[in-house]
Amino acid sequence: MQASGPQLDRELSELSVPVPWGEIRGKVWGPDQGCPVLCLHGWADNCGSFNTLIPLLPKECRYVAVDLAGHGRSSHRPPGVFYSLLEYVADVLRVAGALKMRKFSIIGHSMGADIAGMFAALYPEMVDALVFLDSYGFLPTDPKEMYKVLRQGTDEIIQFEKKTEVKKRDYTHEEAAKRLLDANPTLSEQSAHILLERGLVQVEGGFVFSRDLRVNFKNIHRFTLEQSLEMQSRIQASVLVLLAQGGVERRFSEPAQKKFTPALLQNFRDRNHKVVTVPGDHHVHLNDPEVIAPFVTDILQTKVLSLSTKPDHKL
Repeated sequence: MQASGPQLDRELSELSVPVPWGEIRGKVWGPDQGCPVLCLHGWADNCGSFNTLIPLLPKECRYVAVDLAGHGRSSHRPPGVFYSLLEYVADVLRVAGALKMRKFSIIGHSMGADIAGMFAALYPEMVDALVFLDSYGFLPTDPKEMYKVLRQGTDEIIQFEKKTEVKKRDYTHEEAAKRLLDANPTLSEQSAHILLERGLVQVEGGFVFSRDLRVNFKNIHRFTLEQSLEMQSRIQASVLVLLAQGGVERRFSEPAQKKFTPALLQNFRDRNHKVVTVPGDHHVHLNDPEVIAPFVTDILQTKVLSLSTKPDHKL
């Protein structure tokens, strides 16, 4: 791991983890020996998604917020490679290994929560608490629709590769902010500017969005409800599901997905996990962090900090 700017024992530092195709960047808050908490943002966002929430959470934790591959300041994946859930799970393992995090908690928003859920199912011994922000951790696909999704995702990447040149459009900073707000009506203007701090790159003609265009393509790694429930059952960590009243259910890209959510939530409740609905929209954690901070604080204090004397809970 490499850090620039303030030293790691200060409140905030920049993070850089080498990976085979470049680096995964991010930010770190908190003391060196704090209980590690990995923060994973949603699709097309970046680690700035946690800028307003983390200052409201327990100071005894060390928060590692990463720009997922293809987002923010992290490197884009190599040509010919898909962006999908299992690739991101492998990235979490890479970051954990580089930082020597043997056991840690994860706060994930939207797509970041899906990554967190899958990671905790595959590596249950490494995760002691999970917070899903406006996400169910798993989002099944109707088996009858599976072939359409897989074909669409495959076709999109192949068609993209056939283009001899893909030029990103230049924007002024104001134009970029307007485009981001138009595409994400759940963002406040302040939140949009926070995300643009890492979401834009300055070029000769103005600014371009830093994210890889390929992140827009369909995720080709999908699971049925039965598979999702089985994965859910593998999680050993304590789970908090925080849903926004005006949130994720209004953003399903596949209408059939809504019919699976009651089974997912009931399975969490049956395993004594906590499900809470709060006022707000899909980006409530960024727009109005004070709404969810008490719930996140509670699970960190009761399920993580109470175990902080154990060596596995040190970064």
